[in-house]
Amino acid sequence: MFRRPLRAALAAATATTIMAAGLAGCSAGSDRPAPGRRAGPPAGATPGATAPASPAPPGVAPSRRFAVGVRELSYNRGGDRRLPVTVWYPATGAPGGSPDRGARVAVGRFPVVLFSHGLTGRPSDYQALLTRWAAAGFVVVAPRYPHTSRGASELQVLDVVNQPADASFVLTRVLALNRAAGDPLRGRLAVDRVAAAGHSAGGVTTIGLFTVGRDERLDAGIVLAGTALGVGTGFTGTPAPQLFVHGERDDVVSYQAGRAAYDRVPWPKAMLTLPDGDHRGALLGDDERGLDVVADTTVEFLRWTLYGDDRALRRLPEQATRGGLASLDDRF
Repeated sequence: MFRRPLRAALAAATATTIMAAGLAGCSAGSDRPAPGRRAGPPAGATPGATAPASPAPPGVAPSRRFAVGVRELSYNRGGDRRLPVTVWYPATGAPGGSPDRGARVAVGRFPVVLFSHGLTGRPSDYQALLTRWAAAGFVVVAPRYPHTSRGASELQVLDVVNQPADASFVLTRVLALNRAAGDPLRGRLAVDRVAAAGHSAGGVTTIGLFTVGRDERLDAGIVLAGTALGVGTGFTGTPAPQLFVHGERDDVVSYQAGRAAYDRVPWPKAMLTLPDGDHRGALLGDDERGLDVVADTTVEFLRWTLYGDDRALRRLPEQATRGGLASLDDRF
């Protein structure tokens, strides 16, 4: 849970800075093994060379593309904290096309990526990116937050401080489905291989999951156009590699703010910089070429950190810089 001083600090900072104004433009109990222990590799993974600093045991990520299924869940953390959740997952069938609602889950055990949307956003806004993660062999879990999403009865910017706890709550409930009799995800989740990711205010939420609201189940993080405003840069707990993505022409969350948070990460890290990137184009699909670079770079990062695939780590710089659209500060 979050400390009272944090709430006060966030309130003071947000009233006159990015969260109160800038972030308004964001977008249109588990069954995990005890700390220090790891379950075996996901189904289909084979031993490989040790990847530097990867949290996962050596393995090989799936090379095939999966069809993508989608389902909706609904949870409530209590009171007015209702949390609808969209889940995209690898499915049986031919890859490509739109996500198939209720499609059969593919055979295997798949790592989980917990995704947080930006202010006034919804999970569906990010379908172009998140379905690429699912097609690569990841189960993507995306809650819609009660007071910062589009359509909320009352937009409450300061409620971002509560979202790391919401995210952890959702993660606990979804991971429990791995043992839920009759659930389609039963036996399909690699519950010991989990990353968090988020855009803008969702990037704040993601950083919070590694600082004031540290969730030790998380092995890696992806911060898309995010900042540490309100959640701080006191990164703590087991080292977890971080990938930051930011456009230099972002006029909502400045590149300098994102870089400042990145610079404070004490763990293996990299920052993908798009010189012509704005706050949303390459992340929500408005910029197709930029989206390709972001999607392929983040997929390689997830393959490395969650499947333990060191080949993905070697491919990552090439994906990040192809076409000359971006540069990579690589500190992995």
